[in-house]
Amino acid sequence: MGELKPYHKSVRFIAVFSRYQSHLDWFWARVNQVWGELLSLSPPFAFAESEYYRPTMGDQILKQFAVLDRRYDPAMLASDKILTNLWEEEVKLALPANEPRPLNIDPGYMTLTKLVLASTKNREHRVYLRDSVYAEVTLGFRDQRWQPMPWTYPDYQRSDFLDYFLEARRVLLSKSL
Repeated sequence: MGELKPYHKSVRFIAVFSRYQSHLDWFWARVNQVWGELLSLSPPFAFAESEYYRPTMGDQILKQFAVLDRRYDPAMLASDKILTNLWEEEVKLALPANEPRPLNIDPGYMTLTKLVLASTKNREHRVYLRDSVYAEVTLGFRDQRWQPMPWTYPDYQRSDFLDYFLEARRVLLSKSL
């Protein structure tokens, strides 16, 4: 029988994108208010790897990542996805009706060995958590670098994104959480 052990060092990870810098700023202020200080925040990256979001989000989308500065319990992932969906709806209702999706938020968590994202889309590689929320290991840390899975979205394979994730992991490694 395996010995039950506490979960490993992990921190809340968030990806957010919008074509409005003001929406990203609003979001990070909300995160700070509700979940606490950021440990690391990426610069806004241009998101151009997919046309999937163009009909609902428009052109010139910016994407940004952060990890938070406190230990995270991975069992909270489904609750985080439900809350961030409510935040997306809050922003949407505050804007004119011609903005179908002004903000897209993807919560997850980072450990020293993996980057996990929450999703409401069921796929063969995703594990059901609860309340229509699934978890996906998006990147694994092997051979001293982040490596994609066969299903990893193309943007998460970009060298500038991987550089940010590597730096965020270094910061996590230095923390005593």
